[in-house]
Amino acid sequence: MATHELIGKITVQENVDPIEENKIANTFVVHIPNPLVTYYTWFSEINRPNSVVFITKKPVSFEGILRATKNINNSENLELDGAKCEIQIGSIKYNGIRLKGIRRHSHIEKIQLAYKKEGFDFAKNVKIKNETDALIRLNKFFDLKHISGNIYQSPHNSDRYYIKIPKQISWEEFREHTIKIKNNISVTNFDIAKGIFYENDGIIDMLRIIKPNITIDMVKEIQKKYLDKLL
Repeated sequence: MATHELIGKITVQENVDPIEENKIANTFVVHIPNPLVTYYTWFSEINRPNSVVFITKKPVSFEGILRATKNINNSENLELDGAKCEIQIGSIKYNGIRLKGIRRHSHIEKIQLAYKKEGFDFAKNVKIKNETDALIRLNKFFDLKHISGNIYQSPHNSDRYYIKIPKQISWEEFREHTIKIKNNISVTNFDIAKGIFYENDGIIDMLRIIKPNITIDMVKEIQKKYLDKLL
């Protein structure tokens, strides 16, 4: 089945943790844990960061991140996935580089130094608690495999689906609908985020769904619940 790649944005609310070791001294580095870690094999993932964000002094461009990441992957024989990131904690917004593919926490400082060599300046450390509530916005590439109708699946992760929705909704609307839907649906323990794709004919609004061993019937049930709210 053919796949295609799109650029888009995604917004998700997660609890984040500070990284206090294995980093350049006095810089602000954040870990975004896997929200479904209790459903995966926890022990095999304990030393592997899920997503790490290097907070920068000022906003950085998506293009700059992509170029730097390619250079670092080539020179260090790595497979990092870099994205432009904004993290909002309370009323304060921070900008940075979100990285997936870091194999060990002990590798973080070396990778951070590689980005510094590429010209990125990092923000001074900010003290936050473990499991601090944060709103995270990412600019990234999406690989999609069309399944049926407005349903797509990641070709790299069978537990990750995307559904197109007919209109834009605010974060507040999305959050309100999600709370009600999760209290009135047979599908449990799924993680959901909202976002957009950029296509030739404009912006497409979408929802991203993650659940271990999710089936297409589960995806369709979630899709119906949201469409009932939006149409």
